[in-house]
Amino acid sequence: MNVPPKPGSGDSHTSVPPSADPERQGSQDATGRLRVPPLEPPFHIVLLEPEIPPNTGNVARICAATSSPLHLVGPLGFRIDEHSVRRAGLDYWHLVDLRRHLDWPHFLHAFRKERGESARLWLFTGKARQSWFHASPSPGDALVFGKESVGLPEDLCAMHADWTVAIPTSGGVRSHNLANAVGIALYEGLRRVGAIG
Repeated sequence: MNVPPKPGSGDSHTSVPPSADPERQGSQDATGRLRVPPLEPPFHIVLLEPEIPPNTGNVARICAATSSPLHLVGPLGFRIDEHSVRRAGLDYWHLVDLRRHLDWPHFLHAFRKERGESARLWLFTGKARQSWFHASPSPGDALVFGKESVGLPEDLCAMHADWTVAIPTSGGVRSHNLANAVGIALYEGLRRVGAIG
């Protein structure tokens, strides 16, 4: 019988050691919830033309939970005015650092202005050759995701070919659900930079 190794026993799948900083391992707040300090600078989550409201709502909640700015770029497949948000029951929307951009060039200009020319963009596509789990993100990087129906534009991925990454799958599905992909990518990024341990 194949028994998985015990954590810390030298198993080859552990590429990042747990954080030595007890604060990064979390502590319970007054409500009993496990909390860690926010990453500074935070990862930026970028959704290019998202189409499905519940996916963006779930991504917004992940962003609120991790203190990560959420950038919505280009036309949306839904409304995010106050009435629509309240009707959808998004009681955490006020906790989201939400940033709207007319299109990709406007986002890129704003992001470079805030983070500098050297700030990196990681573009997530199922067609990338590099796994996100072998990438080396840095705090302040942007994690970019495309629309649910077609993903990111091929020309955009070609322009940033060295920074395209995938979340590998072993089953026959085309890709992960958008909100799940963001959750996987963001928490793996936080783990890799030692923000959680």
